[in-house]
Amino acid sequence: MDQRSTAGPGADILFAPFFRLPSHKLQRIPMGVKATEVRKGTVIELDGDLWVITDYEHKTPGNLRAIINIGMKNLRSGASKSQRLGSGDMLEVAYLDKKPCEYLYKESNGDFVFMDQESYEQFPLSAKLVGDRMVYVRENTQVTVTFHNNLPIGVELPGSVVLKVTEAEMAVRGNTATNVKKDAVVETGLKIRVPVHISVGDQVSVNTETGEFLRRVND
Repeated sequence: MDQRSTAGPGADILFAPFFRLPSHKLQRIPMGVKATEVRKGTVIELDGDLWVITDYEHKTPGNLRAIINIGMKNLRSGASKSQRLGSGDMLEVAYLDKKPCEYLYKESNGDFVFMDQESYEQFPLSAKLVGDRMVYVRENTQVTVTFHNNLPIGVELPGSVVLKVTEAEMAVRGNTATNVKKDAVVETGLKIRVPVHISVGDQVSVNTETGEFLRRVND
């Protein structure tokens, strides 16, 4: 059964509230909300396309009306744009579903192939949609895929993931300063900066929003 929920302000993608319908094949009408109610990560429908809000700034200059500046990324094309709104302006929040899926492999054309863990159906997601997220995902691991009207549009990640270091610069002998960093590469190909004591084979926790090293994870 599909999972549907409303994510909080800190989640990667915000899911609108919904009423259960007799068939998941039915399209859902977007919900109108005030611009003051959306946050970074909210997915909206605008001009027939889906956009995820990437930046959100609420200003009230002096005694003037509140101004809301938002940055958006198109979930189909990857294009970005910004828009200025008033506090009373309405936005259409998209209804999204999410399902547990397994990431299988990356195709030669750059697409990422997933498998629905309930139906075992396989489907691709383009690099334009999820390429920047997949550097945090190992093959054959479970992720949450988001759907809009039964079409996959994105991947939801936890705040951090654990990955193995496959390459690391040699530390300068005698340099034990805790704030000194060096270059390293983890098993997904992601390049990160790590403390000098990190070695090949270590498991490290990485922030999925910033790509920053968080800590070494004990086996």
